[in-house]
Amino acid sequence: MENDGPRIALSERHTIPGSGGSSERLKTKPEGTKGEFDHVMDKVSTEQKPDKAAAPAKDLSQVKSPLKFSAHASQRLTDRKIALDSATLQRVNDAVDKAEAKGVEDTLVLTKDAALIVSVKNRTVITAMDRGSLNGNVFTNIDGAVIV
Repeated sequence: MENDGPRIALSERHTIPGSGGSSERLKTKPEGTKGEFDHVMDKVSTEQKPDKAAAPAKDLSQVKSPLKFSAHASQRLTDRKIALDSATLQRVNDAVDKAEAKGVEDTLVLTKDAALIVSVKNRTVITAMDRGSLNGNVFTNIDGAVIV
């Protein structure tokens, strides 16, 4: 590979500062002396130390994500005019937690107004139907049921 740009050659009289190649040394503070940056960092770290007793640290593996709704489930909820209020959604979320604790992968969650098939692993509602349409239906591919 050929380089046509200008070349710079370092002779013995040209040295890089701080490289030890010259008698000129960089200014340093005496050992054990703190600089301005060190003082600022000390001040910040002592002022902003969180009180560990006030708020216990959360284990992030225990934080549950909220339920998601597949496009299919969202469409079924709309078509069948099923409304899930926040209290019902919280009960469904708790039901999914219970199913997960028991090792269930896909569960049927029965609420006052609806039946929801939920993938526990993905925390996703797969499909939904209103309680009035449940008679005579067979639910397959589930390994648990939670009634809320």
